[in-house]
Amino acid sequence: MNIKVLFAIEKKPHKGLLTAEWVILGYLVLTLLFIFFTYTKIQNPESLIWGRMKVVALTAAMWGVYRMYPCRFTLLCRVAVQLLLLSWWYPDTYELNKIFPNLDHLFASVEQQLFGCQPALLFSETISNPVFSELMHLGYTSYYPLIALVTAFYFFWRYAEFNRTVFVILASFFIYYVIFIFLPVTGPQYYYAAAGLDNIAQGIFPNLHDYFATHDEPLTTPGYSDGFFYQCVASAHETGERPTAAFPSSHVGITTILLFLAWRSKNRRLFWLIVPFYILMCMATVYIRAHYVIDVIGGWISAVVIYLLLQSSWTMTKRSY
Repeated sequence: MNIKVLFAIEKKPHKGLLTAEWVILGYLVLTLLFIFFTYTKIQNPESLIWGRMKVVALTAAMWGVYRMYPCRFTLLCRVAVQLLLLSWWYPDTYELNKIFPNLDHLFASVEQQLFGCQPALLFSETISNPVFSELMHLGYTSYYPLIALVTAFYFFWRYAEFNRTVFVILASFFIYYVIFIFLPVTGPQYYYAAAGLDNIAQGIFPNLHDYFATHDEPLTTPGYSDGFFYQCVASAHETGERPTAAFPSSHVGITTILLFLAWRSKNRRLFWLIVPFYILMCMATVYIRAHYVIDVIGGWISAVVIYLLLQSSWTMTKRSY
């Protein structure tokens, strides 16, 4: 795609909101209603409401820019803004779900029954090699770059499918966010720290009730602490991680959906480029203690269901026009 095409006025510009933007506004309204109904239980509900108003204003502003100059570049800017806002929406789920009792003791118990141990506890201890550690952290770090890669590929080389792809990616995120609000599971890095590693090693999984409503201390990220990718993961956790969003693993789920989208593009180079990072991602979520193994399994299953649902929804929506 040359620069002229990027800034050329589109012959048939999209007049209204993108389908993905309607999904985001739908999630915004849903959570806004949730905030109103649980107003006295949520900490700082005013800031949550004000944050949503900012999202509405920003979405409207980007729509206005596109309408003034409807070209591929301004459309890409609209999408990029919504992708960047995912880093705001993710910790927001914690502010909403911490009013519910924590369920990690149930998930850790199921994990113990299935595997006879806690893989998230033993994985990094069993394989502590610095090279392996860096590979694991590389896999986890590749999450957002892979999202950007697939989005950019469709924009530059499969533009006719770009809006569909953006819809699938963003709608997938917000489906997971809905699940995370009503299914408060923090994952091993938070639960193990709160329950005590000695208890976890002995197969004792205490019910912590509303502990995470006031505590958010995780375990130290395992692995080779001097590694570059280790530092990337540790820094990301320090700035944006919260005790939320463990089941199903959205890292695994979204990356699986990206793999499906890469296959759909019919570009096998893109597909096979993603595959090794995908494998590392699935392993890394357990290695760094972000997830239980059942979270990974839940990510695989949910990804298939969500992808098929969204592809079908897109087809039905376009047929109705």
